[in-house]
Amino acid sequence: MENKNLELDEMNESTLSDDEPVLRKDSVDDDFDIPTSTSDLEAVYNIPVKVSAILGKTHMKVSQLMKLNKGAIIELDRKVGEAIDIYVNNNLVARGEVVVVDDKLGITMTEIVKSATK
Repeated sequence: MENKNLELDEMNESTLSDDEPVLRKDSVDDDFDIPTSTSDLEAVYNIPVKVSAILGKTHMKVSQLMKLNKGAIIELDRKVGEAIDIYVNNNLVARGEVVVVDDKLGITMTEIVKSATK
């Protein structure tokens, strides 16, 4: 296999929340080897990833947080029926809808988010 001369690149805090280093290509003209079959991907099948579904967000002061009791309602920035964001390892990859599956919450993916080119 050909050596592609990858180097470690620390990205700023606004890009990665966990300050994880990432690999980048030396030149935009270089092409990575793209797997052509499922057997090419077998080495990564057992790598765990963190999947998160974000229903919405809000901001509040600590004083407001301290006043919350059981049954308190926290208003989020999303409307009922609006798609939720699905993240894999803190990267937005899809949007979807909340569903119920055997008394548990699940997600139906409705849109795959294409990554922005750098």
